[in-house]
Amino acid sequence: MKNLLSKSLSKKKLAVISASFIVFAASIGFLIFETTKKTVAITLDGQEEVIKTHAGTVEELFDDLDISLHSEDYVFPSVDTKVKNNLEVVWKPAKQVHIVKDNEKKTIWTLSNTVQELLQEQEIAITEHDKVQPNLEKKIKNNLEITVNKAFPLTLSDGGKEKKVWSTSTTVGDFLTQQGITLNELDRTEPKAEEIVKENDNIQIIRVEKVTDVVEEPIQFAVVTKKDSSLAKGSQKVINQGKEGLLTKEYEVVLENGKEISRKLISEKKSKEKQDKVVAVGTKPLAVQQVASRGSESGQEIYVDSTAYTANCNGCSGRTATGINLRSNPDVKVIAVDPSVIPLGTKVYVEGYGYAIAADTGGSIKGNKIDVFFSSKADAYRWGRKTVKIKILN
Repeated sequence: MKNLLSKSLSKKKLAVISASFIVFAASIGFLIFETTKKTVAITLDGQEEVIKTHAGTVEELFDDLDISLHSEDYVFPSVDTKVKNNLEVVWKPAKQVHIVKDNEKKTIWTLSNTVQELLQEQEIAITEHDKVQPNLEKKIKNNLEITVNKAFPLTLSDGGKEKKVWSTSTTVGDFLTQQGITLNELDRTEPKAEEIVKENDNIQIIRVEKVTDVVEEPIQFAVVTKKDSSLAKGSQKVINQGKEGLLTKEYEVVLENGKEISRKLISEKKSKEKQDKVVAVGTKPLAVQQVASRGSESGQEIYVDSTAYTANCNGCSGRTATGINLRSNPDVKVIAVDPSVIPLGTKVYVEGYGYAIAADTGGSIKGNKIDVFFSSKADAYRWGRKTVKIKILN
């Protein structure tokens, strides 16, 4: 019994000793494993950390860290570099970015930190007029989409005022929004708002407005004639001076860029009634016609320079200084005189012309000079200019 107990204790002792040896060996092995690791300072996408590794190369180091490297990534030193104690490793992963420019999209890998750095890397020059989304300071992240709208020159005419501008818009409507331009209800654009904007286009904004214009127009009075047997034939006397009436018209006027293009009559009313002019026209035979039967009457004879005129000459009113309407009485015999030489109303006999009455004056009729009246220009031209003898009958 004693022998059996002794054998059992020996086995237990042996097991304990064996286990202790295994633990000791494992501890020694672990200690050796840990103490043989190399210390590496690694910067992973800007984050710094210190690790211990048994990796033989930089590539094995990244494999241990379960990091997949791309050919576009930045790794320093190179992946085949041997790992040694206190080695410094930098890894900056390339990011996939989509650039949309001029409606064309391309995908690239980049190590740039910001949108601005990326555009410089791609040699895409940006001016102050260009539009970039997102903004240039935006940090690059994976699968970021960058839109570049290059500005182009345009001519803008707003209400007739022209200036040069830049635009990145796709339509006229977008362009106006970009420029902060507001259209009023009646305004319009050429081209229309939905039209595509192209380089060097001329965009016109026609400012349209409707205004009311009130106009006062005179109403011409009529001339009413009445026969008067107490007045010499061909003479006239104003009984009642005419007065113009007044018509008020209201128009709707359409203006484009300040210029009138149309007007529409809205209303009209008489604000003042007209008064017709009443003129008495003489029917009594002229005294000059009576003189014709007394051709033997004596009187003063003088020689004068004579010219001829008609009632239809430039600046002629057709009415004599004494009121005879020459156009209404084309057969009357009248001469224009200087009243200081031959008083108005004097009956005369003009050589080559006949019996007449001094009934008119003229700015150039001075001294011994007369102007004889003819109803036709042809007769006046035939008379011409000549010296004639006249006899003053009364």
